[in-house]
Amino acid sequence: MLREVLSATGWLERTREFGRALRVTSRTPGGLLLVGTPGDDPWHLAAHLDDESRLGDAPGLAPTLVRWSPPPGAPAHLGIGMERLEAAERGETLLVVAADGAPVPLLERVDDARRTGARVLALETGDRELRGLAHEALTVPADEALLSFDGAQHLVSTAAGQEPGRAPRGLRHRLARLLETVSGPTVSD
Repeated sequence: MLREVLSATGWLERTREFGRALRVTSRTPGGLLLVGTPGDDPWHLAAHLDDESRLGDAPGLAPTLVRWSPPPGAPAHLGIGMERLEAAERGETLLVVAADGAPVPLLERVDDARRTGARVLALETGDRELRGLAHEALTVPADEALLSFDGAQHLVSTAAGQEPGRAPRGLRHRLARLLETVSGPTVSD
């Protein structure tokens, strides 16, 4: 029912297009840099993209979560700070997730990453400056009645996990792949 309601609004097509752009530009393992605003690390989206990477056999979708203030002694995958954006280079993708306006220091780092050749995608709520820096942007207005910002992240991650040009295979196929990965292939008698 939700799919039917959203299809009439255009949200499914917009999130599918943005997810496809994310998948196509994120091909290098470790080359998808995911960053939020100072008060909001995009943990949830990082987890979903990591799942889509594993289940969809798309290693480029496994994000590198870039944090504003990683705590000292954090595990390696949680200890990547903003200096990683300064090292962004051609062939990498920077996905900025900003439910609130992006602060100037973030905009400056995004601009620097873009100048070095990184592809910039933005999921935002109406930030014109951030949208202006992005090669691709998906705006989810804060007053959107049918789709929350979190809901858009779910749709984008699912769309990014789908192979371009192929219909979604569905939950049953994904569960079968997961079970095979965990338990190994089935052996006949």
